[in-house]
Amino acid sequence: MMQYKKATIGLAMLSGLTALSAIAEPMQYNIDADHTSVVASWEHFGFSHPTATFDDASGVITFDDENPQASSISVTLPVATVDSYVEKLTEEFLGKDYFNTDAYPDATFKSTKVVATGDNSFEVHGDLTIKGTTKQVMFEATLNKQGEHPMTKKQAIGFDAHTTIMRSDFGVDKYVPNVSDEVMLRITTEAQAK
Repeated sequence: MMQYKKATIGLAMLSGLTALSAIAEPMQYNIDADHTSVVASWEHFGFSHPTATFDDASGVITFDDENPQASSISVTLPVATVDSYVEKLTEEFLGKDYFNTDAYPDATFKSTKVVATGDNSFEVHGDLTIKGTTKQVMFEATLNKQGEHPMTKKQAIGFDAHTTIMRSDFGVDKYVPNVSDEVMLRITTEAQAK
């Protein structure tokens, strides 16, 4: 009888550990392009700070609650979706003096390291590729919410993130320094479990 009890307790503990390990596994989410926006802003001759948006992002966020450094993100952004809200400038952005989208249609970001800096804040380090050039950048990211999406009933996650890059690092340097070399990138994204 004692051996039976020990075996039962052992099986219960094993089952509990298995359940815990399943809970602790990282979850993968597909980026929702309809609820993701990328906004670039810069200084224009010191007078204003115009913006341009990019759409149709795709990619995967892997998030590990228990072990944030095991998290990762991979994103592809079609640069030809750029909209500066000024038709002539948007056309220029597509050309060789700027993004040269015929030759380099996509920008990508692939994380190399995630560091938790607070309860819901992270440093996301990785490789940003624009116009065929790859540079290391660091995004400061905030976890907005994680849980079941009320419409799709799937597990979902949402982040805001920002960083500042030097556009000349990526061969996009027309009018520097009169139009600022520094460009702030701001991203908000939702993603849903696969």
